[in-house]
Amino acid sequence: MLELIVEVCLAARGDLCADRLLPGACIEARAETWVAARPELTLAGWRCGGVAPLAVVEIAPGVFVHEGAVATLDRANLGDHANVGFIIGSEAVAVIDTGGTRHVAEGLYAAVRERTDLPIGWLILTHTHPDHVMGGAVFDEAGAVVIGHARLGPALEARADTYVAAMDRLAGPAAGIGGGLVLPEEAVDGRREIDLGGRLLTLEAHPTAHTDNDLTVFDETTGTWWLSDLIFASHLPVVDGSVLGWIDLLDALALRPASRVVPGHGAVSQPWPAAAGPTRDYLARLVAETRDALARGEPLSVAGARVGADLRGAWELFDDFNARNATTVYRELEWE
Repeated sequence: MLELIVEVCLAARGDLCADRLLPGACIEARAETWVAARPELTLAGWRCGGVAPLAVVEIAPGVFVHEGAVATLDRANLGDHANVGFIIGSEAVAVIDTGGTRHVAEGLYAAVRERTDLPIGWLILTHTHPDHVMGGAVFDEAGAVVIGHARLGPALEARADTYVAAMDRLAGPAAGIGGGLVLPEEAVDGRREIDLGGRLLTLEAHPTAHTDNDLTVFDETTGTWWLSDLIFASHLPVVDGSVLGWIDLLDALALRPASRVVPGHGAVSQPWPAAAGPTRDYLARLVAETRDALARGEPLSVAGARVGADLRGAWELFDDFNARNATTVYRELEWE
């Protein structure tokens, strides 16, 4: 199906322009209405067309996942550095996470439309980090109900300005054109079922672990469990919540059966519970070494550089995140 593609420019910077896909009918009036609601933009033109779909793999019947780059945000990947995807039922589609920019989300939308014309009923956001949520506007415009952990909305509001500034700095000012955060319309506190038509998804909100708003998605039809950033593969885990809470949660989840799990980063289909091992081992190592450092009276300035350092060869992006993790863990444990 042809979609509406608009060329829009920043009103304050006419040299900064981008093509944006607007989900739905290719009608000129829709372009004018969309731009009118965004005074920071001007409309340079429109056409009927499409965008290149993200490459996705069907890891189980009706479950499609795109593997993002194991990288940090930059002008090359434009926010395509997290695993995102969708699940198709007989009546509707649920999209899980959006990528780090509108550009990535448009490719994900195109991948959905390449496989089905069913309505996109839900956009499920697994947690607050920008590489998973910054493309939400595309699916909001497509009519999806945006849903997340009960604490997701406040977390996104608190970090919105920081996320937008980081996108501008790291991906370039054009990357944010037509994008922005979308807050959840519905919240999960405990468990919630979504019916896609003969296909139930169980959404579960968890205590503080990777973040304070981690949400998982279990597909009852195939036993596929979307754990997102509760599990990392290749990419070094990132601690933004509670390291002790994260370890406890992984131990509890490992007792539950699943046919496969989808991590937030790395190879998109992992065996369970074996997939929990590397992440848990890394976190446990940080805890053990930090407790040793505290017992010796080692200050944060020393421990932050030393804790976990000999694990550098086991993970990608180690130098981007390990010192930050060590600092976060030290601050959590120093008052035990």
